[in-house]
Amino acid sequence: MRARSGSTSGAASRGGARGLIPGLSLVVAMLLTTIACESTPRPSAPTPAAIASIQLGPRPFYLIDRMPAGALRDRLAACQDGPFRTSRFSIGHRGAPMQFPEHTRESYLAAARMGAGTIECDVTATRDGELVCRHAACDLARTTNILETPLASRCRESFRPAAFDPESGALSRPASARCCTADLTLAEFLELEGRMDAADHAATTVTEYLDATPAYRTDLYANGGQLMSHDESLRLFRELGVAMTPELKGPAPDAQETLVERAASARALLSAYQRAGISPQDVRLQSFFLDDLRTWLEADPELGARAVWLIETAASKPPTPAELAARYEEGIRTLGVPIAMLLRLDGDGELRASELALQARAVGLELIAWTLERSGRIRAGRVEGSDRDFYLDPVLPALGNDGDLYRVIHALATEVGVVGVFSDWPATTTYYANCFGLE
Repeated sequence: MRARSGSTSGAASRGGARGLIPGLSLVVAMLLTTIACESTPRPSAPTPAAIASIQLGPRPFYLIDRMPAGALRDRLAACQDGPFRTSRFSIGHRGAPMQFPEHTRESYLAAARMGAGTIECDVTATRDGELVCRHAACDLARTTNILETPLASRCRESFRPAAFDPESGALSRPASARCCTADLTLAEFLELEGRMDAADHAATTVTEYLDATPAYRTDLYANGGQLMSHDESLRLFRELGVAMTPELKGPAPDAQETLVERAASARALLSAYQRAGISPQDVRLQSFFLDDLRTWLEADPELGARAVWLIETAASKPPTPAELAARYEEGIRTLGVPIAMLLRLDGDGELRASELALQARAVGLELIAWTLERSGRIRAGRVEGSDRDFYLDPVLPALGNDGDLYRVIHALATEVGVVGVFSDWPATTTYYANCFGLE
């Protein structure tokens, strides 16, 4: 899913194709590669069987203890003895990136063990046309250890230290680096290690640049995170017994992608699930690009009908009722919407469904919310010291502490009627889903 810009959270161009006729674009290479065969599995730790025992850890109970007295707290507290099971309402956003590096095997396993019934692999492509799990085309500098490896020489923009005004000491040029998945082969990509998504823009060294994990996350489990190809994630998710929700990302911002190439990318992703024989009920393809959904609907109506059209940020113009109705007539059935666009506060400070949510439900569209537990710690209507937040506006003023995240989930479930919630720590949503009997 898309994320805030900034120093503590994340926001494929074409290249050569290995073994293919020179001049073929990356997306054509990708299509031919994925149709031909799945990526060859690499040696790794044994793949676990389907999770037999869901373990939520202390966080859900910590949140409940911090809730104000009332019916919702009483209902949730009554469920504390479980038993707990997997729920598709609970969606692992890039795995479990509150504590594990996103889109790594470790992060995916953590999400499954916390009962996430659906897990996300954001999909980008390598130079040789292989699909891999990575949130953005050029995020390697902040989500992997590439700057500490010889592959740093492949970065489009090498690490540039921050500069400061010699008189005032004010930051005059932020530290930066730009490293793109499309500039590496699959083999090179898999040499990297996952890190917590962060960068210190006041850094003067690579070590300082990478040592920027915010206080509400941790580096305790960010030691040798294993990156994954898309095919590896597909196999892992199937063996774990969870549903899959891959998001097809766009190319690097400076890449020029034609409509034909974009359609080929969409078909390449779709074909991976067709070849693997994944039931349409076990996969929800996602994209912010409406034409991707049209490609999926045309190529495979059953899989296409399960696809999710992701709506842009709360700052953008939401679709009108007429546009929502038109998308439903095209065959689109599910919208993925930022929490801030699904909720509002009423005059009494209660969390209610937004106008967009009501309009979408009125035309028959299902709703999925993103993303919970990505913002940081809540205190008296502020998140990590700020009175603004990408994910929790406009309900933030009504939130007193972290326990009120359960008020947010409850409003999404009961007022909005969402069928799933993305979270950076799925145990929280799994607990709610189990307590309220949500599948």
